[in-house]
Formats: sequence, structure tokens, C-alpha cells
Amino acid sequence: MSDFKKLRQQMIDEQLKSRGLQDKAVLNALGKVPREKFTPTDLIESAYRDSPLPIAESQTISQPYIVALMTAALELKPDDRVLEVGTGSGYAAAVLGEICEHVYTIERYKTLADTAQLKLAKTGYGHVQVKHGDGTLGWVEQAPFDAIIVAAGGPEVPQTLKEQLAIGGRMVIPVGRSLNLQKLVRVRRISKDEYQTEDLGDVRFVPLVGAAGWKE
Repeated sequence: MSDFKKLRQQMIDEQLKSRGLQDKAVLNALGKVPREKFTPTDLIESAYRDSPLPIAESQTISQPYIVALMTAALELKPDDRVLEVGTGSGYAAAVLGEICEHVYTIERYKTLADTAQLKLAKTGYGHVQVKHGDGTLGWVEQAPFDAIIVAAGGPEVPQTLKEQLAIGGRMVIPVGRSLNLQKLVRVRRISKDEYQTEDLGDVRFVPLVGAAGWKE
């Protein structure tokens, strides 16, 4: 079996720092979360590879760099309330849970939601709350959020999610009319009706399916 601790440090140095990622809280979080625990058993030796990996329901566990980039773009503080849309394997939720105490994550596939909840509890992230449901509608009961991260690409930024951002809150989401390529954008809520959007570059994500995303 691989020395996962060594591979994790290698990932930090060669995949994150080498690309200019300097956010200490994010680097520390990715250095602590055991990615191999969230990777399918048959792919465990590839846990720290510089690429996304397939998981059940035709979904993916995102490339470590993308998880780090999106998390850093949220500009998190320990007491922030964070919503993740698209739990997937639970890995990114664990990274968020390493930084923040109040983390909520929604997954549309019940099998993934249940598996992620178990893995999160087993690896010490029991404070991360997992919900099975339509992530494009957010989590009204727990809103407003200081940060929202969306791990799937939608045709536009869902208004439902924008409205669940606190004033000053940040959302990072892939957006684009193509299913093969999106722009990663950061949306900042300036006031009740004003939002500021920044382009963070090209990305490729699985489709954001739901009432405020792509149709099934």
C-alpha cells in the first residue's frame, strides 16, 4: 500500500503550491484530509493523482487543485456558514469541514449522500451536515450562508442560491451554456439586490441538474 501521508504532502507541493496556491488554511486542510478515504476502493492508489476520478452515479471526485482553488476563492473564516451543492464523495465537504465549523452539503443522489455521510462521520467530520435533495434550491432552513460552493456546472447562477447568500457572502460556481466547458465565477453579494461577479477561468464539471439548473 502507498504511503498516503507522503503522497498528500507531494500533492501539496507539486499540484498546489507549484501552481501559486498560497492560502494557508486551504493548504493545511488539504494536507489533513485523507483523500484516499473518499476514493473508490479500486482507485485508492490514484487518490492523489492530479486529475478528477470517477465515483458512483457517473459523478466525479474533483481534481485536488480544483478543490483547493474553489475553496480558496471562498475566502473562508472559521465561523462562516458554508453550503456545498453536490456532495459527491464527501471529500470537498471534509476540506470545508477542516476550515469551518458550520458546513452543510446537499446531494441529489441518495446513494452518494448516504455514503458521504458515513465517510465524513468515520473520518472525523461528523459536524458536516448532509442532505439528500435538489441542491439548486439550496437549504432554506439553514440560510443565509457566508459562502456557497457549487461542484457542478449550471447554465446560469441559480437565483435561489444568490438569495441565500448573506450580505458580503461569496459563491463559487461553474457556469456555461456548454456541458463540456464552463467559466468558474465568484459571485459576491454586495447588498440586498446587488451582486458582483468575477471570472476565475475555464473549468469542466459534471452538469448541475435540478429545478434551477439543467433538466434531467
